[in-house]
Amino acid sequence: MSEEKTPFTALEAPAGDVTSLTLSLVGKLLAQSRQSPRKRMLQKLHKTHEATAHRMFNAMQPGTYITPHRHLDPPKDETLLVMAGAMLFIRFTDEGEIAEQLLLQPGTETFGVDVAPHVYHTYVPLKQDTLVFECKTGPYDRESDKDIPDWAPREGSPEAEAYLLELLKTLAAKATAEAEAVKAARGDEPDQ
Repeated sequence: MSEEKTPFTALEAPAGDVTSLTLSLVGKLLAQSRQSPRKRMLQKLHKTHEATAHRMFNAMQPGTYITPHRHLDPPKDETLLVMAGAMLFIRFTDEGEIAEQLLLQPGTETFGVDVAPHVYHTYVPLKQDTLVFECKTGPYDRESDKDIPDWAPREGSPEAEAYLLELLKTLAAKATAEAEAVKAARGDEPDQ
């Protein structure tokens, strides 16, 4: 009988009281995210699960699925800053409808988000080697870290990939409709 293995998800924090945040550090992380079956990898900077502030780099590749979630019980604020690449932040209603989407890119007006504990959300990387710096209230407890709604497929489930594709199709259709509305308001000819 074989034991099911959990995919490797995070690198331990470097030792020492001062950690240099270097291109080499994140370069290795990005390389590992490309090799990961999950298409993402964390580099923890906090030394223990009990730390009151969890800081980490999250390296992501397009196609990774981050289950929609919130951090309600116990309440945890979450801040993300996109350092490289691009990703969509998607906020959901409690019923699972898309309430808002934001394009996050470094060097642009919107390069990150700060999310309240009660907000259901997910992130979708749009470019290879998307790198995010994340800070979240600790401590970490695997059982209570994320509140996952019934309408969201769990990562690794057979429904997850189809859900992600449908989510992207919905966002693309919404963007197309918004672009057409702008063209119509300006009096442009519709695309043929």
